[in-house]
Amino acid sequence: MEDIKALLDEEAARINSPAFIGEDPVQFPRMFEDVRDVEIAALLCSTIAWGNRKTICRDCQRMLSLMEMRPYDYMMDRGYEELAPEGNVHRTFFNRNLQHYLRGLRRVYERWGSLQGFASAIGASEDEFPAWRLADGLGRELAEANGGVADARCLPGRIDTTALKRLNMALRWLVRDDGIVDLGVWDCIKPSQLYVPLDVHVAETSRSLGLLARKSNDRKAVAELTGTLRQMRPEDPVYYDYALFGIGMRL
Repeated sequence: MEDIKALLDEEAARINSPAFIGEDPVQFPRMFEDVRDVEIAALLCSTIAWGNRKTICRDCQRMLSLMEMRPYDYMMDRGYEELAPEGNVHRTFFNRNLQHYLRGLRRVYERWGSLQGFASAIGASEDEFPAWRLADGLGRELAEANGGVADARCLPGRIDTTALKRLNMALRWLVRDDGIVDLGVWDCIKPSQLYVPLDVHVAETSRSLGLLARKSNDRKAVAELTGTLRQMRPEDPVYYDYALFGIGMRL
């Protein structure tokens, strides 16, 4: 395991650098200074972060341009209601899905002032699985703001089993605070509480390195992999997300 840790440390240090920012959707929440804009951009850009990275970044830019590059004001002014519902944002995510999300987020910000305030209020800070607690709470708010209807394009419906890759990615951006790539604008959750944003490539790389035994890419796999990484870096296990990404690009 010492050899694996050395490999992970080396690869994470290589990838976790300013050069990474311009080719990754993390660049978009970094464009803003107001924490509310940062939070909204992080949530929305992570939500459409699947597929080709260049396409993801192109579509994140287009989505934020729809919002006039002022996510919080646009949301609070209900600018999203003027969008044509069938307009495409990214692959199978459409304007109607963006509208659904923003209606729910507006409800959150009206009541709690920020996403961090909401996360604290619903107990995500103390939960063993903060992203899943946050997803459950957000899902309820989104449904309430949309006539009781949920939208799996915004948040997965099966919270008990989903790997929750995209929300875990957003939390990595918001919570990790090493001052390099991630923004670290939240203090209600510690880096030690984070879980790896598990996708197919990270899972396959982890299995090839002997870090993950579970075959399904689900919540249990996220817990298993993150538990292994915590043995190496208990204060910041998700740091190794960079390593697994980098190694996966080479395989």
